[in-house]
Amino acid sequence: MPIKLIAVDMDGTFLDSRKKFNKERFDALYKRMLEKDIRFVVASGNQYYQLRSFFPEIQDNIAFVAENGAFVVDCNKELAIGEMTQETIDKVLRIFKELDAYSKLVVCGKNSAYVDSSVSDYFYQNTKRFYHRLKRVDSFSEIDDIIFKFASGFAEDEVSALLEHFTREIGDVVSPVSTGHGSIDLIIPGMHKASGIQLLQKLWGISDEETAAFGDSGNDIEMLEHVAYSFAMANAADDVKKVAKFCTLSNNEEGVLAAIEPLLEME
Repeated sequence: MPIKLIAVDMDGTFLDSRKKFNKERFDALYKRMLEKDIRFVVASGNQYYQLRSFFPEIQDNIAFVAENGAFVVDCNKELAIGEMTQETIDKVLRIFKELDAYSKLVVCGKNSAYVDSSVSDYFYQNTKRFYHRLKRVDSFSEIDDIIFKFASGFAEDEVSALLEHFTREIGDVVSPVSTGHGSIDLIIPGMHKASGIQLLQKLWGISDEETAAFGDSGNDIEMLEHVAYSFAMANAADDVKKVAKFCTLSNNEEGVLAAIEPLLEME
């Protein structure tokens, strides 16, 4: 059965460690995808506006499952918008205040992402690499926006304990997931990359057996479990490799592009 949908995570998967990809090679593959009526989907925990910037020529013609599934857009048409309740927002902020971790927190909204005004210039500029729309606020309570998720960054050796802490304290209102390199996202339960992919599959009439996906981190697990052709990167976390059916080269070896080539030949 030929592949009809290819979904790719970005950081640690499609992008190399310099946040780049082989555009010439991808463009040639994308042309073949169009010829075979294969849909290309960007599925990432990152901000929609940042994801679009990687594909300036085709950004209006492809689909994005952004913010870990909370914001799904196809050809500029918004298909799904997740929204955290105020009660959930208050609970999460209280936990981060107790941890004295406002300086590590990014509140991710539909119109922009937000950081506390007290964060260092280094943190702000580094965060802006991942959020094309980013604002400082004197208080998170002043934000007037639809909130998709919370993103945070800690030392990698703290992640396991923090995931347990978040699950124990606020796991009834958010789903804590590791996104690699010490990052933890708190997302809306039931809204993840797999739910976004399912929405697009239903819209386009594409089955799981006609779908391939690539990932490297904990927030890719649901998506990889869902599709028939799931690929873990050579650099992926061990739990990701356990659920994926196939493994490809690392993100620094163009593993996604290398695996797409034979997928295009399937009949």
